[in-house]
Amino acid sequence: MANQRVARALESMRSPDPALRAQGFDFLREHSDTYVDEIVTAFGEERDDDLRCLLLELIAEARSPGALPVLADQLDGDDESLRFWAIRGLEMLDSAEARQALHRARVNGWLA
Repeated sequence: MANQRVARALESMRSPDPALRAQGFDFLREHSDTYVDEIVTAFGEERDDDLRCLLLELIAEARSPGALPVLADQLDGDDESLRFWAIRGLEMLDSAEARQALHRARVNGWLA
């Protein structure tokens, strides 16, 4: 991860200290549109389910068309929290491609 500020924020999000976790999350939320590529990379590498959910929330908040593939990939997963943020992110994108991904998920029975 090239950006040290993002790396520090991610490290803070892994801290046992709730205040540090919140600081890291808040920094990334404020700058999610700027650092969406780094957050997507971190999401793909992360194994902790809770942290993955927070990262997907940040990806959704970025409202970046480039995040569409990672959001769409989470629609058919078993994790309801990830699916929630994937749906929310696609709804916030409000693009033809995002609507198509949501429609496909409904047709395939992944969404109600």
